[in-house]
Amino acid sequence: MKPVKAPLYLALFAGILMFTVVREPALAQEQWEEAIQAFEQMDETDPPPEGAILFTGSSSIRMWTTLAQDFPDARVVNRGFGGSQMSDLIHFADRIVTPYAPRLILIYEGDNDVAAGKTAEQVFTDYRQFVSLVHDQLPDTRIAFIAIKPSLARRALMDEMQKANELVEEYASTRDRLGYIDIFTPMLGEDGEPLSDIFLEDGLHLNAAGYAIWVEAVRPYLAR
Repeated sequence: MKPVKAPLYLALFAGILMFTVVREPALAQEQWEEAIQAFEQMDETDPPPEGAILFTGSSSIRMWTTLAQDFPDARVVNRGFGGSQMSDLIHFADRIVTPYAPRLILIYEGDNDVAAGKTAEQVFTDYRQFVSLVHDQLPDTRIAFIAIKPSLARRALMDEMQKANELVEEYASTRDRLGYIDIFTPMLGEDGEPLSDIFLEDGLHLNAAGYAIWVEAVRPYLAR
């Protein structure tokens, strides 16, 4: 993977702060309130243990129903809410992220962001805001970004998604408590196109074979 050179990276970050698009919190709350309240009700009846591993983000996390079986030696919590963007995760972090005091957070966001018209730089800025928010309250928590996946349905957006991946990867490589998990590369065939047999019929969401690729990429990170 081609790294982003430091001068370009710094210039990009300096230049995008003024142009980041963040949806109004009230709109995000209206759209996701039912799902967030459902998580809170689950927490009341069966509170997740502190120090667990939290998976959160959009539908690729929400639909990962085999998390506990895939990582039997880890205490995992799934708080994915489908269709979400990084700005939604920021908005609800004080309700479905920081209260759990997880030792590790794995996030999958950016897919819907780019599909909604956000640039790679905007995704990167939102990612940094999420990291800052979490580390202000949980300074020892590690955060790993699961790369934005290539997909058949969003093939036209793949270059912008990979650009966002590269910005996050470069930044995470300079921080002790941040990580980047590359699921992008193993989801491509030898021709550089997304594999055709790892998606559901919509060409966007993963089937069992797709999640098997994710498990292989994530497992070594959990074992560190």
